[in-house]
Amino acid sequence: MFNAFERAVAFRYLRARKGERFVSVIAIFSLVGIALGVATLIIVMSVMNGFRQELLGRILGLNGHMGVYSADGGNLRDYDPLAEAVRRVQGVTAATPIIEGQVLLTSEQGGASGGLARGITPEDMRAKSIIANNIRRGSLAEFGGEDSIVIGTGLASKLRIGLGDRVTLVSPQGRTTVLGTLPRVRAYRVVALFNIGMNEYDTSFVYLPMQAAQLFFQTGDAATQVEVFVDDPTRVRGVNLEIRRALGQDRPVRIVDWQDANSSFFNAVQVERNVMFLILTLIIIVAAFNIVSSLIMLVKDKGRDIAILRTMGATSGAILRIFLLCGASVGVMGTLIGFGIGLVFCMNIESIREALQSLTGTELFSPEVYFLSQLPAVVDPNEVVQVVLMGLGLSLLATVYPSWRAARLDPVEALRNE
Repeated sequence: MFNAFERAVAFRYLRARKGERFVSVIAIFSLVGIALGVATLIIVMSVMNGFRQELLGRILGLNGHMGVYSADGGNLRDYDPLAEAVRRVQGVTAATPIIEGQVLLTSEQGGASGGLARGITPEDMRAKSIIANNIRRGSLAEFGGEDSIVIGTGLASKLRIGLGDRVTLVSPQGRTTVLGTLPRVRAYRVVALFNIGMNEYDTSFVYLPMQAAQLFFQTGDAATQVEVFVDDPTRVRGVNLEIRRALGQDRPVRIVDWQDANSSFFNAVQVERNVMFLILTLIIIVAAFNIVSSLIMLVKDKGRDIAILRTMGATSGAILRIFLLCGASVGVMGTLIGFGIGLVFCMNIESIREALQSLTGTELFSPEVYFLSQLPAVVDPNEVVQVVLMGLGLSLLATVYPSWRAARLDPVEALRNE
């Protein structure tokens, strides 16, 4: 597309001589602006992808993809046959009966905190990889019977307790006596501490053996729900229908999937992601306008050169391609530099965060605010390609008008006052 003559002239114009420094400085700022815009867009989109993926993985890994409840709002008496029927549905990977209830947790050391207690069988607890693979102290081998409990490390810090200490659970649903309604109170020994990396769960979830939970919540031989995991979380609606068909009309149930339970949260993350994309695109657009201004100044400054080239036989198309190459070089270099910076930053984002925290002495990524203990970044190749193509496209588009003006320059008018 560009012959040797056009390339030589274009790159000669990009190298500033004495008296042309200002035009060159504007071109450098344009290059830096495009590089920063592309890099920032890649970094922010990757962080938003990582944030959504981590939240989705941790929320669904702990809560399940859907829950099967009794249609009348009561407890499930036939939870074992119900769970077995659900497991046979195609697409279901696990169905776990659990008991769930709000509790107040206190310790002898004076700590107190609200939490969510879940009753689960020891076998199902050990099969729950998000907990079993993140045990920091203790062991699930001791989880069982009526006097054991597993809590998060964040909750243990709140209660100021450790492995082997006792934690007291207080249920708001008390028992009725002649003295009035008294809350149910029971102390349990901490046999293991887990840390899944999501602050909200590490500071509020506790796990009891199913037998102990049935005694504490006085449910008898019943469960509050059957927690269901599927092989593809995006197909929960289809699996929902299959479960209803498998259970039939003789066993009415209420099924709540993760899309219903967390729809507002993930919709907010998606909206924020789209808004950030639009805002950061403006950086690239501003840098593209800098290319327009620098090329217009370059055309104005090189008016005599253009006239001489035309009189020597250069066509208007050759002049057009010379200035297109000048602007495109700035855009392509800026986009490629931004692409490299963005990928390197994403690959080392956690190390960079820790270094910045050490230098500033402030916490840049609070787990209490962002739910996660580490800053995630997941690079989506398709999004990176879109950002790079957008940077190249805007840069090339910015060169069209100045190059067209240069090609239409009349040699007679340009040399009249020379």
